[in-house]
Amino acid sequence: MNKSNNKSAHPIIATGAFTLLMPELQRAVSDSGYHTPTPIQEQVISHLLSGRDMIGCAQTGTGKTAAFTLPILQYLAKNPGKRVKGKTRVLVLAPTRELAAQIGDSVKKYGKYLKVSYTVIFGGVSQNHQVRALASGVEIIVATPGRLLDLMNQRHVHLDAIEVFVLDEADRMLDMGFIHDVKRIVAKLPKKRQTLFFSATMEPEVVKLSKTLVDNAVFVSVTPDQPTVERIEQKVFFVDKNNKDLLLAQLLEAKHLSRVLVFVQMKFVADRVVKRLLQLNINAIAIHGNKSQGARTGALDKFKQGEVRVLVATDIAARGIDVSLISHVINYDLPMVPETYVHRIGRTARAGTEGDAVSFCSAPERDSLRCIEKMIRMVIPVDRDHDFHSKAAEAAKGEASRPPPHKGRPSRNQSSSRKPAAKSKNFSGSWQRKPKTKDSRTQRHKVTTSQGNKVARPSGHQDSRSQRHQVARKKV
Repeated sequence: MNKSNNKSAHPIIATGAFTLLMPELQRAVSDSGYHTPTPIQEQVISHLLSGRDMIGCAQTGTGKTAAFTLPILQYLAKNPGKRVKGKTRVLVLAPTRELAAQIGDSVKKYGKYLKVSYTVIFGGVSQNHQVRALASGVEIIVATPGRLLDLMNQRHVHLDAIEVFVLDEADRMLDMGFIHDVKRIVAKLPKKRQTLFFSATMEPEVVKLSKTLVDNAVFVSVTPDQPTVERIEQKVFFVDKNNKDLLLAQLLEAKHLSRVLVFVQMKFVADRVVKRLLQLNINAIAIHGNKSQGARTGALDKFKQGEVRVLVATDIAARGIDVSLISHVINYDLPMVPETYVHRIGRTARAGTEGDAVSFCSAPERDSLRCIEKMIRMVIPVDRDHDFHSKAAEAAKGEASRPPPHKGRPSRNQSSSRKPAAKSKNFSGSWQRKPKTKDSRTQRHKVTTSQGNKVARPSGHQDSRSQRHQVARKKV
């Protein structure tokens, strides 16, 4: 819990919507180096201070976390309540551990002059510390759905006293498989509450679903249907898949690539890329879902502090990494979903700065690139001035421009309708099952062991107990 401190090291400078905040929050915002609200903050803060429900859409990196954190802190400070074991007044749901931790950091940073208690709850770590925090009572819980449901089922937390509910990254939460968890959590909330939905993108069906969970909500969109990427210099390199590692190493020879975030599609690819970079004496580390929470936090800390030059990540970290001064984002693999491209490159050009985004495109990714360019409404410039340029990848069309079909195990419906494979006439493998005949069945019978297991044995085989009995009779 943070205690209020009335001393200020410098004068408070606040403009726009920041002037609606109480002095303690203005001071905390000024301490963080912000004096002018971003567009999403300018439009959102006044509505939230008045208690309105909201659906807010803003590109990542525009300050939307502060847009809802600041009004919530002011509400709690002006309406103090008694802390109750296992209960909370504000619940913020986030899809990933990294994003939950980032929101928790914002609560700590902006609430440092207020007496507001909070805790962050996510999986991958022991729940003991989280349970202790809940037992003492907190006013704000920032959580991922899975761990929150676990603690609810264990009766460590109750949501019947929630006054403000925030669903951050609503499109990803609802569109990527969390909808059932969200509905289970929402069912436990009181009907009378303030509900806020924030996201980097809002597809029409997601907006429609979100509106069923809010009441008379204000809709705010800073960048409607078109992500803003003007501050990011983008390039695409056409390269064959087996040359991507060599191209990445060549690019990293340039010293101005000082803090680089590399995105890949698969977890094993992240580990493989890191291994090869380390072999070239390039300091790199991986972060993905198979890493423990401690390993992921440690990797992020090393990257933030500059101990590691290259962080290789899967999309689980696309919306949870808040690291300043990332010089370059490299898409080692292009994402399958165009919106994910915006989230990835949004890790650079934070807080009004400029950034660079580089994308590798092999032939099977050519269609993905076309979809990305269609969404951002621009043709990404091509850089052909490198040793691994692939004309085939650049010109790929039709089947060659799409990933090959997945060759996984067929589903039950598929397997039941498949025709049996033709038998090879020349095959004579020793394991091949011979057809059962009447004679072969009569040569076998089942006996039961003392453990009750049925074992098949030839009919001519006598039970050992019968043999012993016959020997005993002869002796008599």
